[in-house]
Amino acid sequence: MKKYLEIAKIVSVHGVRGEVNAQAWCDSPSVLCKLKKLYSKDGQTLYQVERARPKNEGMAILKLQGFDTPESSQTLRNKVLYADRADIKLPEGSYFIADIIGLEAVDEKGQSYGSITDVLSTGANDVYEVTKDGNKYYIPAIPSVVLKTDVEAGKMTIFPMEGLFDED
Repeated sequence: MKKYLEIAKIVSVHGVRGEVNAQAWCDSPSVLCKLKKLYSKDGQTLYQVERARPKNEGMAILKLQGFDTPESSQTLRNKVLYADRADIKLPEGSYFIADIIGLEAVDEKGQSYGSITDVLSTGANDVYEVTKDGNKYYIPAIPSVVLKTDVEAGKMTIFPMEGLFDED
Protein backbone atom coordinates (compact mmCIF):
# COMPACT_ATOMS: atom_id res chain seq x y z
CA MET A 1 0.00 0.00 0.00
CA LYS A 2 1.20 3.46 -0.85
CA LYS A 3 2.34 5.64 2.06
CA TYR A 4 1.48 8.89 0.24
CA LEU A 5 -1.90 9.34 -1.43
CA GLU A 6 -2.95 11.99 -3.95
CA ILE A 7 -5.29 14.37 -2.18
CA ALA A 8 -5.40 17.65 -4.13
CA LYS A 9 -4.11 19.68 -7.03
CA ILE A 10 -3.20 23.35 -6.83
CA VAL A 11 -5.05 25.09 -9.65
CA SER A 12 -4.40 28.80 -9.10
CA VAL A 13 -3.24 31.55 -6.79
CA HIS A 14 -5.83 33.13 -4.48
CA GLY A 15 -5.41 36.75 -3.41
CA VAL A 16 -2.23 38.66 -2.55
CA ARG A 17 -1.01 36.78 0.56
CA GLY A 18 0.28 33.65 -1.14
CA GLU A 19 -2.83 31.51 -0.73
CA VAL A 20 -3.72 28.95 -3.40
CA ASN A 21 -6.89 27.35 -4.68
CA ALA A 22 -6.67 23.57 -4.41
CA GLN A 23 -9.00 21.09 -6.05
CA ALA A 24 -9.71 18.46 -3.40
CA TRP A 25 -9.37 14.85 -4.57
CA CYS A 26 -10.89 13.43 -1.41
CA ASP A 27 -14.40 13.04 -0.04
CA SER A 28 -14.70 16.76 0.68
CA PRO A 29 -12.57 19.90 1.00
CA SER A 30 -13.01 19.70 4.78
CA VAL A 31 -10.89 16.51 4.83
CA LEU A 32 -8.10 18.39 3.05
CA CYS A 33 -8.46 21.37 5.38
CA LYS A 34 -7.84 19.22 8.48
CA LEU A 35 -4.34 18.26 7.35
CA LYS A 36 -1.36 20.19 8.71
CA LYS A 37 1.22 18.52 6.46
CA LEU A 38 1.10 17.89 2.73
CA TYR A 39 3.78 16.44 0.51
CA SER A 40 5.05 16.23 -3.02
CA LYS A 41 5.11 12.79 -4.65
CA ASP A 42 6.75 10.12 -2.50
CA GLY A 43 7.16 12.60 0.37
CA GLN A 44 10.13 14.34 -1.27
CA THR A 45 9.00 17.80 -0.15
CA LEU A 46 7.03 18.68 2.98
CA TYR A 47 4.56 21.58 2.84
CA GLN A 48 3.39 22.87 6.23
CA VAL A 49 -0.19 24.12 6.08
CA GLU A 50 -0.51 27.43 7.96
CA ARG A 51 -4.25 27.66 7.40
CA ALA A 52 -6.92 26.13 5.22
CA ARG A 53 -10.59 26.63 4.59
CA PRO A 54 -13.19 25.15 2.25
CA LYS A 55 -14.01 27.43 -0.67
CA ASN A 56 -16.87 25.69 -2.46
CA GLU A 57 -17.79 22.26 -3.73
CA GLY A 58 -14.55 20.43 -4.35
CA MET A 59 -12.22 23.36 -3.65
CA ALA A 60 -10.21 24.64 -0.70
CA ILE A 61 -8.01 27.66 -0.07
CA LEU A 62 -4.61 26.76 1.39
CA LYS A 63 -1.81 28.88 2.83
CA LEU A 64 1.44 26.93 2.76
CA GLN A 65 4.38 28.00 4.87
CA GLY A 66 7.10 29.82 2.91
CA PHE A 67 4.80 30.91 0.10
CA ASP A 68 3.84 34.46 1.06
CA THR A 69 3.38 36.24 -2.27
CA PRO A 70 1.35 35.53 -5.39
CA GLU A 71 4.62 35.18 -7.30
CA SER A 72 6.03 32.49 -5.01
CA SER A 73 2.71 30.66 -4.90
CA GLN A 74 2.49 30.71 -8.70
CA THR A 75 5.36 28.17 -8.71
CA LEU A 76 2.95 25.69 -7.07
CA ARG A 77 0.39 25.90 -9.86
CA ASN A 78 -0.58 22.43 -11.22
CA LYS A 79 1.32 20.69 -8.42
CA VAL A 80 -0.33 17.56 -7.05
CA LEU A 81 -0.34 17.38 -3.25
CA TYR A 82 -0.13 14.15 -1.29
CA ALA A 83 -1.14 13.19 2.23
CA ASP A 84 0.50 10.61 4.44
CA ARG A 85 -2.10 7.87 4.90
CA ALA A 86 -1.28 7.83 8.63
CA ASP A 87 -2.60 11.41 8.91
CA ILE A 88 -6.10 10.47 7.73
CA LYS A 89 -8.42 8.44 9.94
CA LEU A 90 -11.02 6.45 8.01
CA PRO A 91 -14.24 5.14 9.53
CA GLU A 92 -14.31 1.38 9.94
CA GLY A 93 -15.29 -0.34 6.71
CA SER A 94 -14.02 2.55 4.57
CA TYR A 95 -11.01 2.32 2.29
CA PHE A 96 -8.79 4.61 0.27
CA ILE A 97 -9.60 4.44 -3.45
CA ALA A 98 -5.91 3.74 -4.11
CA ASP A 99 -6.29 0.55 -2.07
CA ILE A 100 -9.48 -0.56 -3.86
CA ILE A 101 -8.06 -0.20 -7.38
CA GLY A 102 -6.30 -3.40 -8.36
CA LEU A 103 -8.28 -5.72 -6.10
CA GLU A 104 -9.53 -8.90 -7.74
CA ALA A 105 -13.33 -9.20 -7.71
CA VAL A 106 -14.30 -12.78 -6.81
CA ASP A 107 -17.50 -14.50 -5.76
CA GLU A 108 -17.84 -16.64 -2.64
CA LYS A 109 -16.71 -19.71 -4.58
CA GLY A 110 -13.52 -17.95 -5.71
CA GLN A 111 -14.51 -17.36 -9.35
CA SER A 112 -12.76 -14.25 -10.65
CA TYR A 113 -14.73 -11.53 -12.43
CA GLY A 114 -11.70 -9.32 -13.11
CA SER A 115 -9.84 -6.51 -11.39
CA ILE A 116 -11.21 -3.25 -10.07
CA THR A 117 -9.83 -0.56 -12.36
CA ASP A 118 -11.73 2.56 -11.28
CA VAL A 119 -14.07 3.91 -8.61
CA LEU A 120 -16.84 6.21 -9.79
CA SER A 121 -18.72 8.51 -7.41
CA THR A 122 -22.37 8.73 -8.39
CA GLY A 123 -23.81 10.53 -5.39
CA ALA A 124 -25.98 7.75 -3.99
CA ASN A 125 -23.15 5.21 -3.79
CA ASP A 126 -19.83 4.51 -5.44
CA VAL A 127 -19.63 2.22 -8.45
CA TYR A 128 -16.66 -0.07 -9.06
CA GLU A 129 -15.43 -0.59 -12.60
CA VAL A 130 -14.30 -4.19 -13.04
CA THR A 131 -12.21 -5.08 -16.09
CA LYS A 132 -11.67 -8.59 -17.43
CA ASP A 133 -10.28 -9.51 -20.85
CA GLY A 134 -10.76 -5.93 -22.06
CA ASN A 135 -14.43 -5.85 -21.06
CA LYS A 136 -15.66 -3.39 -18.45
CA TYR A 137 -18.41 -4.14 -15.96
CA TYR A 138 -19.89 -1.89 -13.28
CA ILE A 139 -20.95 -3.03 -9.84
CA PRO A 140 -22.61 -0.89 -7.19
CA ALA A 141 -20.63 -0.53 -3.96
CA ILE A 142 -23.53 -1.56 -1.75
CA PRO A 143 -23.57 -4.18 1.04
CA SER A 144 -25.77 -6.63 -0.91
CA VAL A 145 -23.16 -6.75 -3.73
CA VAL A 146 -19.84 -6.10 -1.96
CA LEU A 147 -19.68 -8.79 0.69
CA LYS A 148 -16.09 -8.46 1.91
CA THR A 149 -13.07 -6.29 1.15
CA ASP A 150 -9.68 -7.75 2.01
CA VAL A 151 -7.04 -5.24 0.94
CA GLU A 152 -4.20 -7.32 2.39
CA ALA A 153 -5.23 -10.38 0.35
CA GLY A 154 -5.92 -8.26 -2.76
CA LYS A 155 -9.51 -9.51 -3.07
CA MET A 156 -13.02 -8.17 -2.91
CA THR A 157 -15.74 -10.78 -2.48
CA ILE A 158 -18.87 -9.84 -4.38
CA PHE A 159 -22.32 -11.24 -5.03
CA PRO A 160 -22.60 -11.16 -8.84
CA MET A 161 -26.23 -10.07 -9.19
CA GLU A 162 -28.01 -11.25 -12.31
CA GLY A 163 -27.20 -9.00 -15.25
CA LEU A 164 -24.03 -7.42 -13.83
CA PHE A 165 -21.64 -9.50 -15.89
CA ASP A 166 -23.77 -10.25 -18.96
CA GLU A 167 -21.99 -9.77 -22.28
CA ASP A 168 -25.07 -8.29 -23.97
